[in-house]
Amino acid sequence: MNAQIRPASDPEFIRLAGETIRMGGLVAFPTETVYGLGCDAFNPDAAAKIFEAKQRPQFDPLIVHVADRTQLATVVTALTSTAQQLIDQFWPGPLTLVLPKQLTIPDLVTAGLETVAVRMPNHPVAHALIREAGTPIAAPSANPFGYVSPTTAQHVADGLGSMIDLILDGGPCPVGVESTIVSLVGPQAELLRPGSITLEQLSAVIGPVRRSSSVIDQPTAPGQLARHYATQTPVKILPFDKTRPTLQHNERAGLLIFSQTSATDERFAAIEVLSITGDLREAAHHLFAALRRLDAQGLDRIYVEPCHEEGLGMAIMDRLRRCAAL
Repeated sequence: MNAQIRPASDPEFIRLAGETIRMGGLVAFPTETVYGLGCDAFNPDAAAKIFEAKQRPQFDPLIVHVADRTQLATVVTALTSTAQQLIDQFWPGPLTLVLPKQLTIPDLVTAGLETVAVRMPNHPVAHALIREAGTPIAAPSANPFGYVSPTTAQHVADGLGSMIDLILDGGPCPVGVESTIVSLVGPQAELLRPGSITLEQLSAVIGPVRRSSSVIDQPTAPGQLARHYATQTPVKILPFDKTRPTLQHNERAGLLIFSQTSATDERFAAIEVLSITGDLREAAHHLFAALRRLDAQGLDRIYVEPCHEEGLGMAIMDRLRRCAAL
């Protein structure tokens, strides 16, 4: 039986969702980034259900979501001055910090690491759910492991509906790509995953930020594997000169582009335009839903025109490269 999609605007369903979390169940809920699949962050049995539902490898840690600084103190052991600066500037919001963890956080949640990835989401439904549950909530994206992240409640139901207890529908996620992740456990702040809070914004607050290697075998935070956010249909990123590809004979291809072109291209079975004007925030908001629509067309290949890796473009191209990886 598939989980019921319930409107998050109804306080009764927030109450039910909070009770489900406290009882060791799984609840899918919206954040400003993507939909998360949440459980009580202190309950290892509930965390195991997340890994089972997603078919997620246990070496890939989860993000813990908190509602306030009181809850944060139950998750991490200490905050550096750099962490305080970033929290003051960007929380609540789409920024995850990797910090030393409290021993009460189960090893399963942190993949056995001595650090924990934690953030304070900026979405009224996420905030209300954490408050109602009365506990920090561990939550990866609410989709089968490695597939395109969900940005609507229906995306969650399509992928994991039979594996979870309740889906709170808070509408489409406004940001549309996962949170920026910054590690603060080394001598210098390190960008582990780009997101809508950009490298330039981080550097303006705390000074130079090192960017981690794009390919890693043992992740210290979510979203670091070479292939991730991937469609079932093969994806090819085009050269930056935006030359349209030469299609193979009888190839049914889709095209993902960042702005509206003056003419359509009838060679493609489907075309998705992420933003009429080429606005990167609008493009990020539509990215995963557009990839899902193309993936549902039964295409032989999806071709993608790239964007410049400046600001939010770095996060978008990070997701597309991992989607296209073999």
